[in-house]
Amino acid sequence: MAREPREGGRGGRDRDREGDDLVDKLVTINRVAKVVKGGRRFAFAALVVVGDQKGRVGFGAGKAREVPEAIRKATDRAKRAMIRVPMKEGRTLHHDVAGHFGAGKVVLRSADAGTGIIAGGPMRAVFESLGINDVVAKSLGTRNPHNMVKATFAALERCASPRSVANRRGKKVSDILGRREVTASAEAGADV
Repeated sequence: MAREPREGGRGGRDRDREGDDLVDKLVTINRVAKVVKGGRRFAFAALVVVGDQKGRVGFGAGKAREVPEAIRKATDRAKRAMIRVPMKEGRTLHHDVAGHFGAGKVVLRSADAGTGIIAGGPMRAVFESLGINDVVAKSLGTRNPHNMVKATFAALERCASPRSVANRRGKKVSDILGRREVTASAEAGADV
């Protein structure tokens, strides 16, 4: 008696929702070798960043004997591990933040409109997938793409919006930012 596999597997966690416009970027692909009795067995390791360009982003790593399979595995893992990042005016970060993972250290700075994405390699893929248009980022320490991406995500997880900080402290947003910035942001919101 053969059972038919259920759609989605794992209770439907890795199933794509309708209407999700996810952008995936291949950060790096690497050929790795496993030494066995008969010689070397080659496989491919892929690092992929996935985002909806509206504040959600995730990364994943996958390894397989063939390149497309490794990319597919990495993409599936990235979709399952997505985080939400608060953005200021939908284009930049609310505040400067630093993050590190292993030997990888990154500094992310919010930027004025029109600055663009000033970041190197793996970090640029994260920001493009996230939907941030104006940011200045610097990688200190390692050039390993895996550690750079993980350090960038460690920094992004520490980002907070003024509203969440105000709620956590039991204050108003105007108490956190000051009157001048609140009125300026309210006027900018009214223009949009």
